[in-house]
Amino acid sequence: MSLDTDTVRKIAVLARIKIDDEKLSPLASELNNIIGWVEQLSEVDTDGISPMTSVAEMTMPVRADVITDGDCEDRVLANAPQKVAPYFTVPRVVE
Repeated sequence: MSLDTDTVRKIAVLARIKIDDEKLSPLASELNNIIGWVEQLSEVDTDGISPMTSVAEMTMPVRADVITDGDCEDRVLANAPQKVAPYFTVPRVVE
């Protein structure tokens, strides 16, 4: 795939980037080089390679899903300006 100056101009308009006409040709050349490098990646044989999320092999630490804090409603509600039973009360916002 090769980009010409008209295509680069259209990309610049879509990206809302102002590019002077004298800079379109060098930019087209740079973008063509980048596209060439990306196309080289398609030549790499990746059969039998599993997808990775990182270059370093790691596993996320897993902890047991147990409650380690809680059952302290009285201490939590002690700071509430208003409360009803085990709940905070706030002024009505929507009528």
